[in-house]
Amino acid sequence: MARSTTVEEPVRQRLLAEATRLFAERGFESTSVQEIVAAAGVTKGAMYHYFDSKDDLLHEIYARVLRLQMERLNRFADAEGPVAGRLHGAAVDVVVTTVDNLDDSKIFFQSMHQLSPETYKSVRAERRRYHERFRDLVAEGQRAGVFRDDIPAEMVVDFFFGSVHHLGTWYHPEGPLSGPEVGRHFADLLLSSLRPGVDG
Repeated sequence: MARSTTVEEPVRQRLLAEATRLFAERGFESTSVQEIVAAAGVTKGAMYHYFDSKDDLLHEIYARVLRLQMERLNRFADAEGPVAGRLHGAAVDVVVTTVDNLDDSKIFFQSMHQLSPETYKSVRAERRRYHERFRDLVAEGQRAGVFRDDIPAEMVVDFFFGSVHHLGTWYHPEGPLSGPEVGRHFADLLLSSLRPGVDG
């Protein structure tokens, strides 16, 4: 069993890597399954062993990033310590992991409207679970009186993630700021906006 996983996993990763590259170069709609399997050096049968469709490939490109982010967010949320520190750490982390996987995120957000309705609905549900976990941290701080509570936690989260999802339009790794630096700026802005009495 272990040997099978060792042999098969590189094929799956190669398919994802080539699909990511081709979607970035040509767009999701203009890339065919045949082009993906040819670039990966596998047969269509091999691809369909791992992925049901081109939709499924696009979904997985983003889903693997989201799984990573969810796992890391849970660590921050479940950790000991003041809620402000845990929220700040989670906010930095989501920026860093987005920047580290910028091509995957950009491709997905540019192409998600082309997914089948069923796949699109599934992705939205996965993102909603992540946003709700993040929102729970904000709400925890509001209940404790650490954060201002005159703005709904849901709105705070939507505003913050609107900025995170916009990263792909302007951030460049070779630019003046590193991912962690951008993450700290974003997290500082978030925590400042939640400080009680911030509007005087």
